[in-house]
Amino acid sequence: MRRSLFFRFLAASLVVLLVNCFIFSETSVAAAFGSNKSIGGGEQPNAAIFVSKQAPAMVSILNTERLQGLEKQVDLSNLKASFLSNSGIDYRQDIQPWLGSEITLAITSLDFDRDAENGKQPGYLMALATKAPEKSREFLQLLFSKRVLAGADLNVEEYAGIKIIADYSQPEKGMLSGAVVGDKFVLFANDPKVLREAINNVQAPDLNLTSSPQYQEAAQQISQGALGVTYLNLPAVAEWQGLKLPVQTFDTQLVSLSLAAKGLLAETVAFTPEAIPTSSPKLSKPVGALQYIPPTFGVTFSSSDLSNISSSNLARYWQQLAGALSGKSEVSITNFVLPLAEAQNRWGVNLSADIFKWVTGEYAVALMSNPQQGNPDWVFVVEKTPSSPDGISRLDEIAAKNGLSVSSFTLDKQPITAWTQLAATTTKTDAKAKPSFSIAAQAYGVHTTLGNYEIFTSSLETMHEVLASKDHNFTDNRNFQKSIAVFPKTNQGYIHIDWANSQDILQKQLPILKLLKVVAKPLFDNLRSLTISNYDNSERSLKGGAFFQLDNF
Repeated sequence: MRRSLFFRFLAASLVVLLVNCFIFSETSVAAAFGSNKSIGGGEQPNAAIFVSKQAPAMVSILNTERLQGLEKQVDLSNLKASFLSNSGIDYRQDIQPWLGSEITLAITSLDFDRDAENGKQPGYLMALATKAPEKSREFLQLLFSKRVLAGADLNVEEYAGIKIIADYSQPEKGMLSGAVVGDKFVLFANDPKVLREAINNVQAPDLNLTSSPQYQEAAQQISQGALGVTYLNLPAVAEWQGLKLPVQTFDTQLVSLSLAAKGLLAETVAFTPEAIPTSSPKLSKPVGALQYIPPTFGVTFSSSDLSNISSSNLARYWQQLAGALSGKSEVSITNFVLPLAEAQNRWGVNLSADIFKWVTGEYAVALMSNPQQGNPDWVFVVEKTPSSPDGISRLDEIAAKNGLSVSSFTLDKQPITAWTQLAATTTKTDAKAKPSFSIAAQAYGVHTTLGNYEIFTSSLETMHEVLASKDHNFTDNRNFQKSIAVFPKTNQGYIHIDWANSQDILQKQLPILKLLKVVAKPLFDNLRSLTISNYDNSERSLKGGAFFQLDNF
């Protein structure tokens, strides 16, 4: 695989913008740019006209000035160092004076030369907008002149009126080719063939990404003032990364990144090739079930109507994403959001029939690390409906059938039902003394009724924490309140993650998170909390957002 300086910047930018891309003269190029008008609510990447509609990925920074502002909160110096390593180029002196408002990077194809004998050679393209064409030409000459002084063997050709310069001298480090196109962009690629194809895409508009109906539909979702946009052809990205897609529901995705108060907002929309019937709740405020979640819990999931969660677009998206990362086709969102899933294997509980079916109102699930126990503590709160009593009784029956005692008592004057297992223990003070016996009960689940909600917890200690936090609960969490303020008021609920208190839980569910923490270190080093919301579902798309609350914003 041929790599060079621009590709290292491309790879880093793809992650930062995640845990959590004829015969024509310079005059005709300018005319083509002039005709590329915004097709969505926000600003569109002009350089998309260079990128094929079959391209696996494209990443665009739409406002480099905002990126420089972001640098005050998130250290991006490593990205620039990676971009310019061993190039002899100084960013502030050689690039910043002419750099315009857009930087676009793309994987243009999985094999640009279509030669099976030399293996797959992905095509990489970087387009830098210029606000000072003469200075950008001087930069290109400076870059390749320094390579000549280092012994490079350059090749210069003219293609469709554009001069393309290529350095063939160090194939082991990867080829570098560049061109100044009109007075709008400086292009770099890992092979002249990639640049020639980019020029052809401008000449024939039906070949480039802006002519793709899926791209046009996705671009409608870009928010005003977005800092950057990533466009993904999901099957091609999976092939590029060597991932298998056991389940493929969504084929196109767009992610936009914006600055928001106290953090970064990433919004995404994913599209399906065929309409899929879906039913999603519409909530206009945080669910009432959150009032019974202690404010210290690290991971909280809240929404309404569990009976349809397995067939929701969110579940389908999670199955495709997690399935690709794990290589497994059976990846259920319920195994992540519902700690009771372990009961499915241990006690023979059928989640869909025994729990989800009767949870048609609001619900909330919360997790908290418990280093002493290994498994996290959990709370599951369910709004009562006419079907709730039978559903709760069914769970008590399942516990009894599995050899657990279903007993009732009071805790802090609150009636409690517990699923326990009794065990005898012995103590002996000395060899001659008779042993002393006692009976200890281990609780496998505890539940009680508060108001119009049934609360299930993993232990008696956790239930005590729930009862003690009635006057100061999760809805009072300031980080949560600030985070949900950036989302539309009408949505399908929230996932809120307190980063410091939940990393161990998340890494068990998503092992790839360890890698993301390393690659996107500037972001994760400053992450206070992550809040995710799902909204605007339809039969063809899933739209949602993730808000990264950062410490130093």
